[in-house]
Amino acid sequence: MRRIPLSRRSHVTGFGSLGGGVVEHESALERDFVLLTTFLDPGAAITSQPVTIHFEDRGGPRRYTPDFRVIWSDGRAELVEIKYRVDLRANWAQLRPGFLAARAFIRGSGGSFRIVTERSIRGPRLDNARRLLPLRRAPLDPASAEQALRAARSLAEPTFGRIVESMACDRATAIGAVWRLIAHGGLSVDLAAPIRPDSPVVTP
Repeated sequence: MRRIPLSRRSHVTGFGSLGGGVVEHESALERDFVLLTTFLDPGAAITSQPVTIHFEDRGGPRRYTPDFRVIWSDGRAELVEIKYRVDLRANWAQLRPGFLAARAFIRGSGGSFRIVTERSIRGPRLDNARRLLPLRRAPLDPASAEQALRAARSLAEPTFGRIVESMACDRATAIGAVWRLIAHGGLSVDLAAPIRPDSPVVTP
């Protein structure tokens, strides 16, 4: 089992849920990566510290263990290293040989290696994931959901707010129905942007 030391940067260590299991993480950034991966691809399989790669460097034998392996639902496989940008810049010379070894290792089986920083993890998409992931498990009332879908299809340019205003139910119920439909995939929005009343909505 992966040992989880105290994270010097975030002091956030533990386990994050992914599907029916858990994924260990050593920092807040790793935790956010697991959450975002779960949100973007519920069928993805993610393993923490999946392999230790041994390689030769100018100073002699070395080893490197990537943070995660992700097998996406479309079959793509990748090794992923999670780093804060400031740490990546400060330690690049020391880290780079391990990254090159990981890239060569995974390419041998048709996969890829990726370095992920807070720049690509944190932002509106992660904020939306935090809001919508719990709603994927929340019950969806058929009557209010159908009202929201009918309202969306009747509008020339549906937005979150316009759908809510067009529904023949109380405002709280209408807002809840639209949020749940977005979470369940019944309505689509741009998840890379904040979801607001003026956010355009696409119907199936």
